[in-house]
Amino acid sequence: MTDRLTGDRYVNPYTDFGFKMLFGTEMNKELLISFVNSLFDGKEVITDLTY
Repeated sequence: MTDRLTGDRYVNPYTDFGFKMLFGTEMNKELLISFVNSLFDGKEVITDLTY
């Protein structure tokens, strides 16, 4: 979706495309690790992952 006034683009993270774009890149690896660890609520801890 493009904002006609500023030209900014937003991706909905609730869609498959948006989730993969946000969490599915090596650049955002730390973000994914943090997200998964928050789901485990301290019962498990992820320190690294492989794409």
